[in-house]
Amino acid sequence: MKLFSTLQLGPVSLKNRIVMAPMTRNRAPGNLPNELMAEYYGQRADAGLIITEGTSPSPNGLGYPRIPGIHSPEQTKGWQLITNAVHAREGKIFIQLMHAGRVGNSLNLPEGAELIAPSAVTMSGMVWTDSQGEQPYGTPREMTPGDIQSTIVEYAEAARNAITAGFDGVEIHAANGYLITQFLDPGSNLRSDEYGGDNTRRNRFALDVAAAVIAAIGSDRVGIRLSPYGLFNDMSGSYEGIAEQYGELAAAVGKLKLAYVHLVDHSAMGAPKPEAATVQRICREFKNAGGGTVILSGGYDRERAEADLVSGAADLIGLGRPFISNPDLVERLRNNAPLADPDQATFYSPGCAGYTDYPRLAP
Repeated sequence: MKLFSTLQLGPVSLKNRIVMAPMTRNRAPGNLPNELMAEYYGQRADAGLIITEGTSPSPNGLGYPRIPGIHSPEQTKGWQLITNAVHAREGKIFIQLMHAGRVGNSLNLPEGAELIAPSAVTMSGMVWTDSQGEQPYGTPREMTPGDIQSTIVEYAEAARNAITAGFDGVEIHAANGYLITQFLDPGSNLRSDEYGGDNTRRNRFALDVAAAVIAAIGSDRVGIRLSPYGLFNDMSGSYEGIAEQYGELAAAVGKLKLAYVHLVDHSAMGAPKPEAATVQRICREFKNAGGGTVILSGGYDRERAEADLVSGAADLIGLGRPFISNPDLVERLRNNAPLADPDQATFYSPGCAGYTDYPRLAP
């Protein structure tokens, strides 16, 4: 099967075409990567590529409890535990840089940090805080031009820290309603300066971040994740001009020679399905402009993954939840063995339960 064939991703050789998709797991007390996380990722190093959970490039980006950062020497040293564990099993691992922006509450931020976003638009709903339980999402402060430039620098510095920590590359999270998506979406970006207004200006922050990260570590070690039509975290979903905007964005990141574009489809979890024509357009524009690999993720099983690889719709397939409860997922797929179901109650809880205690199949 093509699913188990090798692929060259820039300078990185992948042993199969199965990607462990990024998933927030909230196992980093004090925002520090640790031995438990090293065990978790090391268990799953049979994947061709692991993309880590969203990791903040800045204290301001730590909107959730117990999510890791990579903006301090202590965090960089902690991540070395994880990269060493994955590389010891001949795996490859990229870190996902995720600034939460308005998605969070000040109770989850370290001292001196604050919620910032393109515009002062508050999300609906509640967010968990370890100190006071469920709380409303906080109102972000609108970013000044200086904030924007300093945040771009933070992404670049985080990318350099990632290479120091031993990562094979970096994924820029421009999906799922976090900071970069907040710039892309007209519902959360009400600006009238060079970072808001028409498609080109709303795309600018994503492109400036990508250019800064490329300058720091090279384009062949950088990917980007996009989620057109996504509703997660109060995004608008479908709005006028979205297909054209994402087509322009795909062509622009393709010209930057990024290693990959990663498109996520959350329809398996109840979200609207992305327009097939828009997904195809993004992939086409990206590759035609000089971009590299296409990763598709969202609701895949063995048969659908193989079909999309054979058809050329994707070069790699991302799988998320199946990796939670099946540390040996690659072997289970190879042998067409049954998959264990994950315990949703432990997705975001602290400790090893529902994290590192799922068994492998008996030989």
